[in-house]
Amino acid sequence: MEFKSLKNIETSFKQIRLFGIVFICLCAGIVGYALWNSYSFAEKQREKIYVLDGGKSLMLALSQDLSQNRPVEAKEHVRRFHELFFTLSPDKNAIESNIQRSLYLADKSAFNYYKDLSEKGYYNRIISGNINQSVQVDSVICNFDHYPYQVATYARQMIIRESSVTERSLVTRCRLLNSVRSDNNPHGFTIEAFEITENKDLQVLKR
Repeated sequence: MEFKSLKNIETSFKQIRLFGIVFICLCAGIVGYALWNSYSFAEKQREKIYVLDGGKSLMLALSQDLSQNRPVEAKEHVRRFHELFFTLSPDKNAIESNIQRSLYLADKSAFNYYKDLSEKGYYNRIISGNINQSVQVDSVICNFDHYPYQVATYARQMIIRESSVTERSLVTRCRLLNSVRSDNNPHGFTIEAFEITENKDLQVLKR
């Protein structure tokens, strides 16, 4: 009778120990799930930004991963540089303003082109000849497989005179470096090793 009682106590102890282990595992699972769920919730909250519109309405906007937009930003950066650098009007202040804004987007290689053209009197001829020059970027090809990123730009340049319109092909190459974003450089890139590989007349139209 005494042996049977001891056996029952031992069996009960094993059952209690088993239930204790199961209970501890269950608690650990619940705690782990709660931690994982709260971490996921915190990550989702970080992806949200709140925009105050005129101090009145509050709008929710979802922020996107920076890497998703880099190729688009790179092309827009290069496109904007070409538009500023090659769009000229017969106004000294307008030329200097455009050139200055474009040089924020590039390194000294672009400044060297500007300096060379300026020394040759190119901008003075634009002003004295009442010439308007504009550029239309057809395509920007970026290679993001290697850093710095290799870029080729294909564009058309229109030189508008009083008597004619000259259409020129413009092909440039450069490299893109990641840079700090600012008001003058919103996309956070810097153009380096800028060079014009082709700039020739395609056609001349009489006006």
